[in-house]
Amino acid sequence: MTKKQLAMVIDSGACIDCKACVISCKVANKVPGAFSRNWIKEQAPDFSGTARPSMHFQPGACMHCDTPTCVAACPTGATYKDLETGIVEIDKGLCIGCGNCIPACPYGARYRNPETCKADKCDYCPERRAAGLPPACVDTCPTKARVFGDINDPMSEAHQLLKSGKNPIVTVVNEVTDTKPNMYYLDKTAPGDWTEPAVVPASMTAMKQLTPLVKGIVGLSGLGVLAMLGRQLLVGDSHEQEENHHD
Repeated sequence: MTKKQLAMVIDSGACIDCKACVISCKVANKVPGAFSRNWIKEQAPDFSGTARPSMHFQPGACMHCDTPTCVAACPTGATYKDLETGIVEIDKGLCIGCGNCIPACPYGARYRNPETCKADKCDYCPERRAAGLPPACVDTCPTKARVFGDINDPMSEAHQLLKSGKNPIVTVVNEVTDTKPNMYYLDKTAPGDWTEPAVVPASMTAMKQLTPLVKGIVGLSGLGVLAMLGRQLLVGDSHEQEENHHD
């Protein structure tokens, strides 16, 4: 059976910048202060040509990437890609609030919650999903610009939109760091140049590279301890036999 990949398919041309998605997300997920789990980017109208200038609005949030650089940046394993849902999750029990994952996201989708001192971002409203409801941003969009579902399920609307062939499918990808995002836009979208290259701390990169070596050293150390223990037991047993022989 094909694994799930929960994702968003968005018709950004239908977005009217009402920000109902942003507000409903903040309320549903108790997002504090000036922070937000999702956003709407704006392409300014072009007045240089003869065509009538128009605005374009682009909804966005965590892209739940296939190769998330935020996972590589996390020192504790708190950030991980759930193999059952395809969602990039944060285990708040493991998160130490170091902030490594924040610059590691090309989309600026993460922030440190000042109340919990933990990393936070969009998680597709798990409480709502458990109740059979779509994420808050999807539910409140007046133009139904957002469609949510398992893009690997042929019966889902999201899958059908992607595979219909009626519209080109566009993703917003950083030219330096392609994380294979799972947020898809129908036909076209703009702006597309707002992302930043992922910044993964050099210490984390070194740690990941050294992991096999460290495991090997630990393994050799373990063998050494076992060898010493075995030798001690053998010597002790021989010594005891020698003492018994003298008796």
